[in-house]
Amino acid sequence: MFNTASRARMVILSYSCLFVYRSLWDYGFLEGWSSCLIQSMVLLLLLQLHLVALNTPLKGDMRGIRGADFQCYQQARSMGHTSTYRAFLSSHLQDLATIVRKADRHNLPVVNLKGEVLFSSWMSIFSGNGGVFEPSASIYSFDGRDVMTDSKMVWHGSNAVGTRLTTNYCEAWRTADMAVTGQAALLQTGRLLGQHARSCSNHYIVLCIENTYVENTHRRRT
Repeated sequence: MFNTASRARMVILSYSCLFVYRSLWDYGFLEGWSSCLIQSMVLLLLLQLHLVALNTPLKGDMRGIRGADFQCYQQARSMGHTSTYRAFLSSHLQDLATIVRKADRHNLPVVNLKGEVLFSSWMSIFSGNGGVFEPSASIYSFDGRDVMTDSKMVWHGSNAVGTRLTTNYCEAWRTADMAVTGQAALLQTGRLLGQHARSCSNHYIVLCIENTYVENTHRRRT
């Protein structure tokens, strides 16, 4: 995976090469630039945001959003992922739609652990359709398990456009009280932001989204 600076350099390199290639095409001079074009396309394909599930479902008490973020970070590192992952959850600190840094919200596809496209971009999840994802692609945990074959529900704590629901996020993900509710989605409906209020005592999937923006913060905590 790539950190923020690496992503920026690759985008600049790729688009610069493509611009030069187009200019040479216009003037009929293409010799020596085919490798540059191939390299540019490969680099652009590598720029993706991975959406991965924690290895085990969790109750609503995750020790807050920082506790959930840390579990994403810890499990990603244990599997050799070098970029930072944050929990796919709204809380009192954030709306779900704002987790990914602004520069990456519109131009990078969201893919599963195998690189299969789930969404064309981060913001396409929050278009108001409940986060409809590609039906042929599965969601995998960090240890490679297809979570859609066993656990059916996923926590998110948001409305259909990724805004926090303050009455439905298990008291900022700090309680597993049966009487308190959190917003969840049923994956089998093909919607990542389905609107189902469920007791925080349930064990549901927690997703993690790749995000290098806060990588240094996580490193300071360890």
